Amino acid sequence: MELGFVSTLVGLPSRVAVSEAAAERVDLGQCGFRRRARLQKALSGPKTCRNGLGVNALQMVSSTGDRRAIAVSGTNWGSNNAGNNSNEDDDGTGVLAGAPGGLFTASRPEDRHVTPSVLDGRKLVKIVYVVLESQYQSTLTAAVRKINDKQENIAIELSGYLLEELRNETNYDAFKREVAEANIFLGSLIFVQELADKVVAAVAPVRDRLDACVVFPSLPPVMKLNKLGAFSMGQLNQTGQSTTSLIGQFMKKRREQQGADFESQMLRLLRTLPKVLKYLPSDKAQDARSFMLSFQYWLGGTVDNLENMILMVASKYVKDVQRFRFDVKDPVLFPDSGIWHPVAPKMFEDITEYVRWYDAEHAPRARLSNDAPTIGIVLQRSHLVTKDDCHYVSFIQELEARGAKVIPIFSGALDFSEPVNRFFYALNTAVPLVDVVVSLTGFALVGGPAKQDHPRAVAALKALNRPYICSLPLVFQTFEEWKRSELGLHPIQTALQVSLPELDGAIEPLVFAGRDGLTGRSIPLHDRIHLLASRALKWAQLGQMKNRDKKVAVVVFSFPPDKGNVGTAAYLDVFGSIQKVLQAMKADGYTVGDIPETVDALMERVLHDREAKISSPELNVLYRMPVSEYERLCVYQRVLQEHWGPPPGTLNTDGTNLLVYGAQFGNVAVVVQPSFGYEGDPMRLLFSKSASPHHGFAACYTWLQKIFDANAVIHFGTHGSLEFMPGKQVGMSGDCYPDLLIGGLPNLYYYAANNPSEATIAKRRSYAGIISYLTPPAENAGLYKELKECQSLIREYQELRSNESRAVGLCAAIIETARQCNLDRDIPDLPVDGYEQLSREERDGVIGSIYARLMEIEARLLPIGLHTIGKPPTAAEAVATLVNIAGVDRPEKELKALPRIVAESVDRDIEDLYRSTRLDDVELLDRIQRACRNAVDCVVSRSVNKDGRIDRVMVSFLAETIKPSYLFALEESGFPQCSARDLRPLFEYLEVCLEQIIKDNELISLMHALRGRYIEPGPGGDPIRNPAVVPTGKNIHALDPQSIPTSSACAEAKVVVERLLEREATANGGQMPETVSLVLYGTEAIKSFGQSIAQVLWLIGARPVADSSGRVNQVELVPLSELGRPRIDVVVTVSGIFRDLLINQMALMDRAIKMAAEIDEPIEMNYVRKHALEQAAEENITVREAATRVFSNASGSYSANVGIAIENGGWTDEQQLQEQYLSRKSFAYDSDRPGAMIPARQRFERALQTVEVSMQNLDSSEISLTDVSNYADGANEKWVASLRGDKRKPRSYIADSTTANVAVRTLDETIRLDSRTKLLNPKWIDGLVNSGYEGVRELSKRLRNTMAFSVTSDAVDNWVYENANETFFADENMRKKLMDTNPNSFRSMVTTMLEAHGRGYWETSEENIERLRDLYREIEDRIEGVDF
Repeated sequence: MELGFVSTLVGLPSRVAVSEAAAERVDLGQCGFRRRARLQKALSGPKTCRNGLGVNALQMVSSTGDRRAIAVSGTNWGSNNAGNNSNEDDDGTGVLAGAPGGLFTASRPEDRHVTPSVLDGRKLVKIVYVVLESQYQSTLTAAVRKINDKQENIAIELSGYLLEELRNETNYDAFKREVAEANIFLGSLIFVQELADKVVAAVAPVRDRLDACVVFPSLPPVMKLNKLGAFSMGQLNQTGQSTTSLIGQFMKKRREQQGADFESQMLRLLRTLPKVLKYLPSDKAQDARSFMLSFQYWLGGTVDNLENMILMVASKYVKDVQRFRFDVKDPVLFPDSGIWHPVAPKMFEDITEYVRWYDAEHAPRARLSNDAPTIGIVLQRSHLVTKDDCHYVSFIQELEARGAKVIPIFSGALDFSEPVNRFFYALNTAVPLVDVVVSLTGFALVGGPAKQDHPRAVAALKALNRPYICSLPLVFQTFEEWKRSELGLHPIQTALQVSLPELDGAIEPLVFAGRDGLTGRSIPLHDRIHLLASRALKWAQLGQMKNRDKKVAVVVFSFPPDKGNVGTAAYLDVFGSIQKVLQAMKADGYTVGDIPETVDALMERVLHDREAKISSPELNVLYRMPVSEYERLCVYQRVLQEHWGPPPGTLNTDGTNLLVYGAQFGNVAVVVQPSFGYEGDPMRLLFSKSASPHHGFAACYTWLQKIFDANAVIHFGTHGSLEFMPGKQVGMSGDCYPDLLIGGLPNLYYYAANNPSEATIAKRRSYAGIISYLTPPAENAGLYKELKECQSLIREYQELRSNESRAVGLCAAIIETARQCNLDRDIPDLPVDGYEQLSREERDGVIGSIYARLMEIEARLLPIGLHTIGKPPTAAEAVATLVNIAGVDRPEKELKALPRIVAESVDRDIEDLYRSTRLDDVELLDRIQRACRNAVDCVVSRSVNKDGRIDRVMVSFLAETIKPSYLFALEESGFPQCSARDLRPLFEYLEVCLEQIIKDNELISLMHALRGRYIEPGPGGDPIRNPAVVPTGKNIHALDPQSIPTSSACAEAKVVVERLLEREATANGGQMPETVSLVLYGTEAIKSFGQSIAQVLWLIGARPVADSSGRVNQVELVPLSELGRPRIDVVVTVSGIFRDLLINQMALMDRAIKMAAEIDEPIEMNYVRKHALEQAAEENITVREAATRVFSNASGSYSANVGIAIENGGWTDEQQLQEQYLSRKSFAYDSDRPGAMIPARQRFERALQTVEVSMQNLDSSEISLTDVSNYADGANEKWVASLRGDKRKPRSYIADSTTANVAVRTLDETIRLDSRTKLLNPKWIDGLVNSGYEGVRELSKRLRNTMAFSVTSDAVDNWVYENANETFFADENMRKKLMDTNPNSFRSMVTTMLEAHGRGYWETSEENIERLRDLYREIEDRIEGVDF
């Protein structure tokens, strides 16, 4: 039986039929007999088609009716190798061992070298070229050979380099030698800054000696290398009335007027300007014309065009060639944009003409029906004109073979939105002709690899309103190198061709074509093209099917795999939200059966037996899959047996069948995602990188696609396990488990808006269309119990402090109450007695310090309860969010923070008030904060509905005809002099923010996506820092990875670093630390626009430098005279997600550290150099090697798994956890070998030995240390102490710049603050408990995460455990409520307390321990159904 995989042979140079590597990858055994015979003939024969292919795939269509051909497979799972792309030539780092090329590539510039076979007295002209991509390689080679074969007076020696190959020093040295000897230099698309610098460094010194230097669109410094006679690009910017200056003025004016359409205008200019310049007599005009003609030839890209370009440039500018006359033809021009089809008679420039040809001639021959889905395809014109189009042909053939129509458009400019607007609609209408858009360029829709215009792209795609898939060919790697790489895509390609299209709203970055290392031709990857076509057609199907016929799966998570955790999602009421979704689907015509009337009833249907464990066969078995059926349907199940044995295994099985858990509601199935499989197993936690999904996991996703036959799946909440299964980080192959599991199923994923980094992982690794949801709006924590009593005493003291006798007594009471609240741990030198001997000023100082701590606790933001999809915020929630948005200065919008405006009205600086502990200042700050809240509350209250929620903004703040209400509120609060000029734009902004916060796009976006529509993109992150995060319901993206750290992030980082060093110097007798350990997370870096990266740089005394395009790809050292202190050494561990998303920033940090180590400075002023010199001497390595300081997991691996081990109790002692940390986080990044994660445990441990201070950053206002496990996972204080010679534990700090008041606290202080504001706060507890089942699970998780800091850092005070015991277990009413709501999670809470005591972290009475043991037995009996 023939496979349904498309195929087309590799494009070939004239001297070889098929490269051996390509031939070996063609599996003839899987083709039918006739096709096999044709292909064998093609492989052995020299026949070449219009594409330069070894066999004409298009002739095969017309002559046989068989619309399929052959290609290279990107899949290897049939050979028992899925998820483990090992190879004896691969060193495990993602870089081929011994590869002579650049980052990944083992391609060789020597393969592009062309010399004439015989010179015969001809003038030899040497040409050297550098290009970003390889599609020009074949045509340039053919053009030069053609010249060498037929020209009598000239011969060409050609040397070519791919830009990435210049990273390799051997290649770069050869490049410099060849440029120095060349006559002509050619360059194109040189947009990678560090490599552009190398090109300029090599070419600029010899530019004047070169006969010609021709550079097409590249970074400005490279463009300035242009030289043709009297013409240079620099002249385009000169003043005066020369021809070139007029051109420059014209171009500048057009760029200002046209914006992103400038490139399209330039293409039109290229067509007309050479004709005009032809008649101008000056040499400069003629030289400018030569450049324009050269560009026309280049854009034409054919062998003839490139031949004529070389002859023209040589005849005009190369010495000793100018005397010869050549028959130089004018450039053959192609449409700037249009529609191309491989069997069409021409390129079309009119959609009506194309549709007429397609429907009348091609569709009948291809047997395509009138109602077939239509796929819009976006192509790069350069691949068409250079005939490097076989990967395009393959994809088009695959779609048509499966019954789809196509409209393949192209553009020669960098703005593809223009042809999208012209050709994807019926002429002169707004009616889309396409059901899905698939871009095969890999670039942003507007701007390509140069400067992007994402708003223009989003506007075009939003108007079209169709799913937008952006697939990509390999650019910097050959097929073999990508296949072997654990990293997957080259980091530069990830930045240019994955990250940037995501800003346009692109989904599913599938690699659909490879590159042949020898020829440079594109290789279609048949299994990737098959999958891409399947996914595109599935999306099209969603747009064509009736809602009543669609089958939709909703996947919920359970982690850890305990029944009390079914429905796990960050800050989301999962079952309440599912009910809202089911109701919306019913209203939209879906077949959903009878929806349970209450959330509890829905949960009962899904869970069935609420007390059962997930491994129990009694838990809601939705489907029992016999092993024989599983083996037949799951084509990759054999490769899972290496890790799990033969099916059914031990997970999600009753011993006979594999079990799918969940419940079905009509055509909607709610399915519980199986666990990862290694929870509780410390060895698998240690080595999980090489694991695989278990049979139950594979069976679940097999059932979704092949038995339930889902049309789409919705993964519900942050987050599941699918996207974290082993495989390449980006650009997955058919061996990668996320790719195998999701298959062709459209994947929609509800993801928390505050977590763009992990959402991006889901987008790239599980092909998810993200739909963001809002985290619960934060409220102020408030005060309670003794904390509130202490506040009351302070207010009384403020009124009576002039009464000496009363004031002394109140002072004593305040201090004693503060001690009862354990505030003495946070306030140094709090008096023990002798209160009557304190002066009034001293009393005020002590009480001011206590007051400041109380305000810090009271003002702390905390999310209350859980978010429900489609539920508007309460008035209190909206006010709290807006107050905090108003509390941040926004200089980019020229908005002052509201507290700053109020403080300035009384001639005070808000920064001084934030840092002061003087009683009067603290009191004033309290008044300012309350005034701000009153002002916001006053205007929000107008829009509150009868339920206390805000579903629309009723009255515009600006519509008030008399004095605005916020001014009244501020006057009544005691601040009548506030600047109305500053307040008005701020409250305009707050009004817009409120409108966005209350929009219900989360349900609307889901319904649109299920109808096969475009999901509008938007940033993720902290809505207080970046209100553009709202409204939610967006396809959230990260950011341009080359845009950070921003200047504002650098300014904030400088403040944090100086406060860190100030605090440490105070604690360490005035001494600065020599080494600081930092943990960097992808989410934090994205939310803060790179602040943590800037902190690393500022510690070592470096700063980022933006290039000419505004991209941050360079770094420079700050002179010691400017820095004013020693350079601090750093040890940087980054999360696996940071590594995946921000590898360019890893390079930035590594380069800066190496620069600091190598600069000749006194070691007492440069601790980086001091330690690198010591380590280099010890290990007999270079200083540069010894300066290795940036570490992470191995490629494809995530976290130290310390947090997971603690969460599951799967650890024996701290030594085991230390081993996990050191073994998993000790892979070094080296900017000299970028992309490689090199095993370097010895260097990691050696670097950690000098650490005296550690620091982490809070990433947003709503997430604190104990909300998630990753902060404890990254904490290394105990592990560092064990490595240090003195066994001293480093002081640990937490930086908090999530509010206007930047703070650097110790880890202990932060844990205490977290405990007071969340874990022990009745307001927070009640919010979660009132959320029911899932709220109790959240409580359990916070308690476990708190204990984790005892394990890693000894940072949890005993009173925290004591108060937790009193709050949750000694209180009978609370015990009953927790047990009744979620007994499994309550059992976990009891277990955490017993474990904390058993491991020595909590000292308490035997009475408390006995109560907990009794509770544990009681809960166990209840869960097991024992009834006494």
